[in-house]
Amino acid sequence: MLLGILSDTHDRSEMMKRAVAALQERGAAFFIHCGDICAPQLLDHLAGLPSAVVWGNCDWDRPALQGYAQTIGVPFYGAFADLELDGKRVAVLHGDDRTHLDALLKAQQHDYLLHGHTHVRRDERIGKTRVINPGALHRAAEKTVALLETGTDKLEYLRIA
Repeated sequence: MLLGILSDTHDRSEMMKRAVAALQERGAAFFIHCGDICAPQLLDHLAGLPSAVVWGNCDWDRPALQGYAQTIGVPFYGAFADLELDGKRVAVLHGDDRTHLDALLKAQQHDYLLHGHTHVRRDERIGKTRVINPGALHRAAEKTVALLETGTDKLEYLRIA
């Protein structure tokens, strides 16, 4: 399964639109947003797509985000999502809660741990868990998202201009 991974869009609707389009063009079948969407209307770019979204530390109006996501059919998991995709266990969180992130890594129960928050790309294997940060679509020298093929474990970063 080809996963499109985004994070830290921070109200940048046009950047998110371009990012989702780029991931779709490359064949992404499922979209994961690792938080800091900020404006509920950015979720429109995921409407109708198989997806999962978690909160970030800059998602101040969480009830508005959660409510809007529900009205357009975008699954919103709160602070943490534990997903089963293509036979792989995937943990998704924003990454601002370092204690939670460390506990997930210590438990070694996930094949992938996806996070954002730092606005810096990351691809690191810790034990059996591959830790991936797709980068950011705001406040990053290079705006990026990630494309992960779970069957082959191949990861690619896409630059979004």
